[in-house]
Amino acid sequence: MQITLASIPVEDQDRALAFYTSVLGFEKKHDIPMGQFRWLTVTSPEGAAGVELVLEPMAFPPARTYQKSLFEAGIPATAFMTKDISEEFQKLKSLGVKFRGEPTAMGPVTVVLFEDTCGNLINLVQPAA
Repeated sequence: MQITLASIPVEDQDRALAFYTSVLGFEKKHDIPMGQFRWLTVTSPEGAAGVELVLEPMAFPPARTYQKSLFEAGIPATAFMTKDISEEFQKLKSLGVKFRGEPTAMGPVTVVLFEDTCGNLINLVQPAA
């Protein structure tokens, strides 16, 4: 058994696709019409082969409540790993990404939260060497 899909709720799939590809550098994998929404996934060129992030439309009202509650509580929807958090932080900041603080060492990891423009907080994480 393996995990190949993870999803993140987004209000606007087009805006999410633009952020995740143009800003974060992910690549569009699938874009398949599914009624009023689409099956829309992105992959990381630096990530494990076969792992996709689903940009999941929030068609289910409780999903909006859940996403908003996480955001307001400062809880990340997911985490992305990086080998060099300082470099990634500076690059993303120069592209206008809104961070919630500076990279901070927390035990065996260094972390910083950022907003994905789609209502989610993402934890950017660098494991200790």
